[in-house]
Amino acid sequence: MIEQAILPEAVIRLSFFVVLFMAFALLEHRFPKKQRSTSKSIRWRNNMAIILGNTLVLRGLFWLVGTTAVGVALLAESKGLGLLNQWNTSGPLTFLIGFLIMDFVIYAQHVMMHRIKPLWRLHRMHHADTDIDVSTGLRFHPLEIIISMGIKFAVILVFGISPLVVIIFEVVLNATSMFNHANWSLPPRLDAVLRLVLVTPDMHRVHHSVHTEELNNNFGFNLPWWDRLCRTYKAQPKDGHQDMLIGLNDFRAEKYLSPAAMLAIPFVSGREMDDDSGGSA
Repeated sequence: MIEQAILPEAVIRLSFFVVLFMAFALLEHRFPKKQRSTSKSIRWRNNMAIILGNTLVLRGLFWLVGTTAVGVALLAESKGLGLLNQWNTSGPLTFLIGFLIMDFVIYAQHVMMHRIKPLWRLHRMHHADTDIDVSTGLRFHPLEIIISMGIKFAVILVFGISPLVVIIFEVVLNATSMFNHANWSLPPRLDAVLRLVLVTPDMHRVHHSVHTEELNNNFGFNLPWWDRLCRTYKAQPKDGHQDMLIGLNDFRAEKYLSPAAMLAIPFVSGREMDDDSGGSA
């Protein structure tokens, strides 16, 4: 049963990924928000190499542990594991609670990636991109991907998140990560309305600023409410979207564009790099 469910999950996620990636890529090409500082072809070639590598890592993890997040949810459901499964209900309220739990955990995980130095060193690879566009939304260190998956497994088991919630959440998270990293110029009024319920590109772009006080805000990927509730919300960059610098100062050199150099970022020392985490700011 678990194995049968995993294949449709992979097909669904891949289909949404391909369609949405192409859609956001076309939109940011047609309506760009910010001028690029680095060659798009070079960045995309290297970012896509990382994305492909992460896909292979996740498939390898599946074969190693024998399951995915949906498989863990199916196991929890069949065994009655987790708090929500104790309710013995699958109504809309249980679905909503499960989704909100997953989204808050992703927010908290992101904060943790900035606050805990060893995790920040992994997460720096994502922030080292000197431009931000749809490809940045999927550029993460494979070790961070593995840690994130482990956290999801634990949350699913503890709370008994349903398989339906997990697969929808994974698709939505993938989609919103591409959306809010896209270099897409939304009309200000539309952005103001959307960011009441969704993290927009302008909102998340602040998070990729070189300034530490901006870098350590706007952690949400899907819902913007956690940032507001936890006082980590910053509406706009102080330098403005057109003039703000994206990335980390210690990684602006061209040599850090290659996949090998990106993967080595967690193991590179540097004063500024170690001081950029929220725990040291």
